[in-house]
Formats: sequence, structure tokens, C-alpha cells
Amino acid sequence: MAKKPRIVIIGAGMAGLTAANKLYSSTGSRDMFELFVVEGGNRIGGRINTSEFCGDRIELGATWIHGIGGSPVHQIAEKINALESDQPWECMDGFPDEPKTIAEGGFELNASVVDPVSTLFKNLMDFAQRKVAEESVVDDARWCSRNGGFGGGSKSLGAFLRRGLDAYWDSRKDFEELGGYGEWSRKLLEEAVFAMLENTQRTYTSAGDLFDLDFEAESEYRMFPGEEITISKGYLSIIKYLASVLPPDVIQLGRRVDRIEWQPQGHHHQQQQVEDSRPVKIHFFDGSFMLADHVIVTVSLGVLKAGTCRDSGMLFSPPLPSYKTDAISRLGYGVVNKLFLQLSPNGNKKPEFPSLQMVFHPSESELRHKKIPWWIRRTASLSPIYNNSSVLLSWFAGKEAVELETLSNEEIINVLSATVSSLLSKPHMETKSENGSNGFCNGNESGVRFVKVLKTRWGSDPLFLGSYSYVAVGSSGADFDTMAEPLPKPPTGVHRPLQILFAGEATHRTHYSTTHGAYFSGLREANRLLQHYHCVEV
Repeated sequence: MAKKPRIVIIGAGMAGLTAANKLYSSTGSRDMFELFVVEGGNRIGGRINTSEFCGDRIELGATWIHGIGGSPVHQIAEKINALESDQPWECMDGFPDEPKTIAEGGFELNASVVDPVSTLFKNLMDFAQRKVAEESVVDDARWCSRNGGFGGGSKSLGAFLRRGLDAYWDSRKDFEELGGYGEWSRKLLEEAVFAMLENTQRTYTSAGDLFDLDFEAESEYRMFPGEEITISKGYLSIIKYLASVLPPDVIQLGRRVDRIEWQPQGHHHQQQQVEDSRPVKIHFFDGSFMLADHVIVTVSLGVLKAGTCRDSGMLFSPPLPSYKTDAISRLGYGVVNKLFLQLSPNGNKKPEFPSLQMVFHPSESELRHKKIPWWIRRTASLSPIYNNSSVLLSWFAGKEAVELETLSNEEIINVLSATVSSLLSKPHMETKSENGSNGFCNGNESGVRFVKVLKTRWGSDPLFLGSYSYVAVGSSGADFDTMAEPLPKPPTGVHRPLQILFAGEATHRTHYSTTHGAYFSGLREANRLLQHYHCVEV
């Protein structure tokens, strides 16, 4: 009796479970395959991880549905009634309408300082993403023509943004100084507000530095129209829905993959020929193995980077072809972490903490407060997770996110309590502190104190080694297409083609870094196999 083709999916995140759901539920395919999902961790979801903190539902990983118009994630959430909940959840009232922007030293910035810079930054990003024409960004068209346009010569998004800021300053006829902001000049304030917005953008992209983010590729990235929302019942409800159709023995937890043996030329190992004719052999860390006809690899780009580096051990045997490893190496993959903090209760009063935008001096500035550490200075915001919540959220990216993972909860609480207190205290204009700047609050005058903290550790987690992908300078959208190509590369004359298939957010050219990009990639690879076996018309 002929054996059924065996499909093994590595990873029980959005891409892996979407592929499994499609393969199992497609008409005519349910009894055609042996299907397994092997997951290295002790839970399903991957970079989706809904949890609780102080009685509120929070997301440790993926948080937003990026546009509800046409999003498959939104469609599933509606279908399973996941957009309604009696329990409070993260960002349930959307984005804050009126954040309070405070500069180092306790100086609250008015709209006349913040709004022009925010408008400039938004217009520059719209132009980078090809949403607006160049002329609408800065009125001084002569500057554009002299410098070959904003995009001309800009390899990175960071360089482009800074050229735009310089153009903004050059286009102004007069530069009226501000009063009432201590040692902050207008230009220093505008540059610091601009840097704050850049730091927010870093958390969107996972690029530790926007000078590492490719400018041209920015226009390829696509978002769905409509508002961005969070999922009331948690992102994990989507994952559980996808997994619910699968028989209980399909998903195997605690099965961390050590090595994947494949046959690039179709030659099987002699021992394998005796055991089975299946061309792929998956070795696990516990010493066991599994044979497969087809393997869908959905591990993160960070794991692929580590798994194609000889110093850290090879994931594939033999190694992947150079065109595939070159794409893996060129693409960017960063670390973004979330920090949740609980405010100390103030009797029976409801918390009234503002949605705070934080403007700091650079780490190298002589004007900086020495007691505010470097890892806070590129953090842009600290906000309640919903109106009147006692739980606050801050985002970290790049080396600051990596540093956060190494800090003790006590250190985080002490430093954040002191820093936020200094921001929310009234500036001491008449004296200059021994820390080198006006307005430093040595005590805790505003009464802000945090009592509990929860941080994510995506960078040090060996199953992820980071958060999500981006197009680094030197790479391009074509590298995502290369990531998605199955192996062996046809035509090869392999007895069983499509041995190794790849899915995950880092394999989607226009929706990388998103859950819906991962979803689309899982469907793509499932359909590839279904078409191979003539099970479905796509």
C-alpha cells in the first residue's frame, strides 16, 4: 500500500498554523496527507502571545491589526466574535487623541513647537512611501532642485529624513528663539522632537537605526486601508481558531529542531533508503528524528540567520544554496520589546497618567541629565494601555531593547520612576543642577512610582532571536521573493520535488513584518503543495 505524503510544518505560529489549517481543511485533501506541526516551545502562537498583567489583557508580541479593510486577520476576528470582550484589553480605545509632550527638564511643549515638526515628519514618511508628491513636503522647491530632490542620493530612510529636516530649516526665513524652555533652543527642541518621531518609527520597523533601513524599499510596503485596532479577546484567539480544526495529535509541542537534512540533487542517504523513501530528515534536540516528503519552514529570519552561520551551527545539511543564504544575510531583522509598568495605587482615585511623549537630549549631549540612562533616551512614549488604566506601556527598539532584557525589574522600576518624575515635575528655572542642566528633579516630587513591571525578551529567546524583518540597506524587496522560493530549485530532476518550503512574515515582499503577511505566506505554501497534488484550484 502506497504511503501518504508526509508534510511537516516547523513552527506553530501564524504562518505554520495557517498552512496546516489550509492543508487539513481543503476539499479532498484531508485523507491525502500525513500532517504534523512541530513546535520548539511549550505553546502555540509564535510571535503572537496574549497574556495578562494586573487584570488586563495584554499582547507580549503582535498587537495591532494594521488596517481593517481587506485584512484576513480582521475577517477571522469578526467571524469568531473576537472584537468584543467584557475584560479590559490593551489599546481598546485606540490611539491617544492628545498626548502630552514633555522635554527633558520638565518642560511641557506647546503645539507651536510640536505640530510643525510632526507634520513635517508625517509628510516625509508619506513621500517615502510614495503617498504624496515632493512639492507638498516643503514649499521651497528651489532647495529640492539644487539637491536633486529629497530621495536623490538617499540610500537609507534615516538619511532621507535628515535631509528633509535640513530642508525644513533651510526653507525658513527667520528662526525666532523660544523662551521658557531653559537651555533648550528652538533648534535643539525641534531636532529632539524629530528624533522622538524617528524613535517611534524604529519600533514600527524593528530597525535599530533608520540609517540601516533601505529608502527605496519603503515604497513597496503595503498596508490595508481603514483604522488600526487591537483584538478584544486577544491575538491568540486567531491562532486558536486556526488550530481548532486540527486533530489533537497534529501539533507536537516541545519539539525543537536541531538540523534539517535534505537532498539537493535527489540522492538519498543509504540508511534513509532502507528506512523510508522520504527525502527530508528532521533531527530534534532530544535526539529523535522525523522523515518527511515536504517540510514547510516557518522559523523567524533571526533563527535562519543564526542557522546559516557556521559559527553558531548549521540548521540545514547540506547548507542552503548561496543565493538563499545571501538573501537571509542581506535582509534586516531587529529587536522590539514592550515594557509594561503598573502605577502605584493612589487610594481610591482613578489613575490620571497622561499619554506621554518624551523628548530627550541625545546621549552625547553636555546638556543631558546624567541620571537618565542611555537606554531610555531613545524611547519615545509612555502611555496607559487604555484610558484611566494603571498599566502603562513603553516600546523599545534596537540596542535599547536588547539592553532592557538584561536589566532587573528593580532597576527598571527605580530608573523609570525617577525619570518620569523628573519629566512631570515643574522645571526649576532659577538653578542649574549639578547634573549639568536646568530642571532636574532629584527627588520624586510628582509622586510617580511604579510597583510592578513586565518586559518581553524577544531578542534573547532562542526560538525567535528578535521580532520582525525589514529591508536593510544593501537588500531589496527581491530578497523576500528569494526567501519564499522552495528547494530544490527546479529544474533539478529530483524524485520528490518541493522538499523544503519557506513561509513566515520574512517571505512576503509587501506585507513583511506583519501577522497578515505571515498568514498570506502560510496560504501560499499550502496552496503550492495542494496544486502539486492537484487537490485544489487556486
